[in-house]
Amino acid sequence: MPYFIGIDCATRPQKTGVALGVLHDDRVIIERCTTGDRRRGALELILDWVSKDDDVILGLDAPLGWPEAMGQQLAHHQAGMGLTAEPHAMFRRYTDTAIKQRLGKQPLDVGSNLIARTAHMALTLLQQLRDATGLPIPLAWDPDEDARWRAIEVYPAATRLVHGVRDRGGHLSGLEAVLDWSRVTDVVTASDDAADAVVCVLAAADFYRGRTCPPDNEAVARREGWIWAGSLPDQD
Repeated sequence: MPYFIGIDCATRPQKTGVALGVLHDDRVIIERCTTGDRRRGALELILDWVSKDDDVILGLDAPLGWPEAMGQQLAHHQAGMGLTAEPHAMFRRYTDTAIKQRLGKQPLDVGSNLIARTAHMALTLLQQLRDATGLPIPLAWDPDEDARWRAIEVYPAATRLVHGVRDRGGHLSGLEAVLDWSRVTDVVTASDDAADAVVCVLAAADFYRGRTCPPDNEAVARREGWIWAGSLPDQD
């Protein structure tokens, strides 16, 4: 049984929430949760909590890829040249559109300033973890893959909706049946970032249990990234 680590990514360590949980009787038990600081960021926390020999699924709340059209359009673009791609194609990924269609919630465009910087932080963190552990840490596409450490992109707002909870960032109300955060109540009460990291843990556990929707077009998703979330309760 893996450890599930949720990371509510941000450009500053103090705004980055990190949580660790395990599955017990189909309920996710949160064992650790905190936010980073100037001395210890997400990298140090994760390496302190788990070993490279553990089975780990990382759930990162940040885009882990870029729109295909953006790369194509900007690869050889020079100042003043026109663009042939529509704005949505340039700045919105296939997975963002899929989440909107399935759950009615529009993720922020990865091309927007703060989200782009957060994506950079998340990808940097993944590479730092690879360097520190010597593990490849691939993006996972199937719960049955046997990589020791693997990572997925998650979106707490989508996970809340899938579990029948009205989306409101930084809260856990309504998730009591699927989550036990009693060991970290003070932390999640004080920090929205920590609370969102806990939901990222739940999302990673949902993926592991096969309760998330895979992409119809895996080739595009592998290039752009894919948000792992299920369907609304009445769509199951």
